[in-house]
Amino acid sequence: MAEVEIYTDGACSGNPGPGGWGAVLRYGTVEKEIYGGDAGPTTNNRMELMAPIEALESLKRRVTVDIYTDSTYVRNGITSWVRNWKNNGWMTSAKTPVKNADLWRRLDEAASRHDVEWHWVKGHAGHPENERADRLAVKGVEEVVGRPVVQPGERRS
Repeated sequence: MAEVEIYTDGACSGNPGPGGWGAVLRYGTVEKEIYGGDAGPTTNNRMELMAPIEALESLKRRVTVDIYTDSTYVRNGITSWVRNWKNNGWMTSAKTPVKNADLWRRLDEAASRHDVEWHWVKGHAGHPENERADRLAVKGVEEVVGRPVVQPGERRS
């Protein structure tokens, strides 16, 4: 079975506010970059979810996938929490509705079509592909707001 690496990130200008997501897909020596934005208001967590959703939904056939995300929310949610949420009718252990359940359902469905291994990487720590995914996510925000976006800790001259 083919093996694909996917690196994902989400960004939000304000939380809530306009947001973007980005992903780098690698199959052998072939790479593809995808990104998008949401004029919002949306949240950083929704954008972190959109990146792997869009990346997985873009795959044309069943493959083995390694997904790298800097979001513990995404990694923990899909590897630990989603099973219980589904069993509990999309309610949390506190008996409240799961936030972003619409996207969790999409991610769960998209991931079920592939053999996926989820990996966490530290964000903004110099991981080249994660940095690329971050730049794509920011580009998604910039396209919906129509101007450059400065992320926390970043300076533009």
